[in-house]
Amino acid sequence: MATRFILSWIFFLLSIAFFQSSNAAYNVVNFGARPDGKTDSTLPFLKAWLSACNSVIPATLYVPRGRFLLKPIVFSGPCKSKIVFQIAGTLVAPSDYWSLGNSGNWILFNKVNRVAIYGGNLDAKGAGYWSCRIAGRSCPAGSRSITFMWSSNIVVSGLTSINSQIIHVAIDHCTDVILRKLKIRAPSSSLNTDGIHVQSSTGITISSSSIMTGDDCISIGEGSKNVWIDHIACGPGHGISIGSLGDYVSEDGVQNVTVTSSVFSGTQNGVRIKSWARPSNGYARNIAFRNIIMKGVYNPIIIDQKYCPDDNGCPNQSSGVKISQVTYKNIRGTSASQIAMNFVCSSSNPCTGIRLQDIKLTYNNGAEKSSCTNAAGISTGVVIPRSCL
Repeated sequence: MATRFILSWIFFLLSIAFFQSSNAAYNVVNFGARPDGKTDSTLPFLKAWLSACNSVIPATLYVPRGRFLLKPIVFSGPCKSKIVFQIAGTLVAPSDYWSLGNSGNWILFNKVNRVAIYGGNLDAKGAGYWSCRIAGRSCPAGSRSITFMWSSNIVVSGLTSINSQIIHVAIDHCTDVILRKLKIRAPSSSLNTDGIHVQSSTGITISSSSIMTGDDCISIGEGSKNVWIDHIACGPGHGISIGSLGDYVSEDGVQNVTVTSSVFSGTQNGVRIKSWARPSNGYARNIAFRNIIMKGVYNPIIIDQKYCPDDNGCPNQSSGVKISQVTYKNIRGTSASQIAMNFVCSSSNPCTGIRLQDIKLTYNNGAEKSSCTNAAGISTGVVIPRSCL
């Protein structure tokens, strides 16, 4: 028995040695980054990335504790092997919002494959930018905090993002992405601070995350397919939205999206599909919302094909976006408005295949209601409020 234990221990130590020897490690401090939150560490981060990217064996890029000032930065691929971005510290943006505002992206990963980001904090210091917009001054367009474009096999786990100028996490033209255990925070009064935005991407999983923002917790844009969302705590914010769709006459559709096992607290919307009222060949189909709890949500279930925020510059036409095969199952809780289910569909392309099953949404100040315009489907089980389909 003792001999077996000793041999097992030796094998364990050899395994560790092999693992360490088979992974290249790059600490950003060794490339000149300083954890004081004041010294520009953009170039040292790029040098560390270049070394990791050129490694022929799996590499780890390590960011130790401390605050590292980064200006707009692009981590470009393709790289020679997989890379782990291990972040123990905080990446902070410049205090001057103009330093980021016209770049579109603060931290951009472009054309990378097999990249995993674990831990870390992003502080985009967006308050000054929001104040500029609220005051109606001349402001830059704003920057997303972290974006992945034209990338595949991505994992982001345990990341915290606060106070993004606009979108916190963006996935654009990507395949096979996992986002999990994210913590996203921005004040409810902040403008366009979506938690996670996905577009033109396939095979996206978003799970076990807490999102509190001034816009959609998660938004699914045109061209998104095979998206799985589960165990999200959303609120405050505008809920989880598919859309807005119909931005263009010719655009790709959205299909095979599931949102499940999530809680919405005090949000403007719960689960929403939205499109502009203008011609488009877009679509949203095979959508499932199930096992969801609503706590004081103003529009728990809503399809809005006359979407026009603030009623400003509305196209006032009929939406060309075709919405079909949408399932709502086991959705319970409280509505902050009397109309707990609201289906406002296109007159030229009515919603079809809507299915309601086991819904219980109550309104504390009177009888809850549902409203249907150009919507067709079926209901099964107990449905409260009474189905208008």
